[in-house]
Amino acid sequence: MLQIKDIHKTFNIGTINEKKALNGVNLHLEEGDFVTIIGGNGAGKSTTLNAVAGVWPTDSGSILIDGVDVTGLQEYQRAPYLGRVFQDPMNGTTATMEIQENLALAARRGQKRGLRWGITKEEKKRYRELLRTLDLGLEDRMTSKVGLLSGGQRQALTLLMATIKKPKILLLDEHTAALDPKTAAKVLELSDKIIAENNLTAMMVTHNMRDAIVHGNRLIMMNEGHVILDIKGEDKKKLTVEDLLQKFEEVSGEEFSNDKALLG
Repeated sequence: MLQIKDIHKTFNIGTINEKKALNGVNLHLEEGDFVTIIGGNGAGKSTTLNAVAGVWPTDSGSILIDGVDVTGLQEYQRAPYLGRVFQDPMNGTTATMEIQENLALAARRGQKRGLRWGITKEEKKRYRELLRTLDLGLEDRMTSKVGLLSGGQRQALTLLMATIKKPKILLLDEHTAALDPKTAAKVLELSDKIIAENNLTAMMVTHNMRDAIVHGNRLIMMNEGHVILDIKGEDKKKLTVEDLLQKFEEVSGEEFSNDKALLG
């Protein structure tokens, strides 16, 4: 479903701020893979997701989604293939529009606009059923402005919007980092449910080692712009945080020293 082949990316080339962010990233995801990505600050986690999303052009290498080479496509041209949930809950929704209007926008992604009623009765019924699955009471607040919702509610709504058209790839970029622990656990539970029920292929960046181990069927660890660990199946299920730290030291030759990840 996703092939990342020898991707390189350097920012601010030729300046004092030059930073090699990706150094030959290779990754192949099968359909239905749910991959968690862990690593220290500057390891290349979010940069890899941005490369897939087309936020900026890569220096070299190629990216294929479901067999289609999207390497040269701009961000908006890749939108039909992707669903994305950002770290900031405010980024995935439009605060001044109603809950149902946000869902309608997501459902019409990639379609031409015309002069007709914005939301049909059938759509309202569908949106109500979708919102009910969140178990947050939002199905009774469909005409409420999204700006009135809490961060967790907005992130849950963003999850629905990102998956309403079943994307080829779902990108979760530290999507619970800005939430309190209880709300973060709820959003992760919803993420697992939506991914499993729709058999989605997903990539989730996280700083939390426990979350990286518990969620998904495959764990990727990055360091200095490339993949250093790729653990799946039964090996992943048996992992502990201590195992992961040891494996990092064995592969990289250095101690994992990211306080945010360790404390998480």
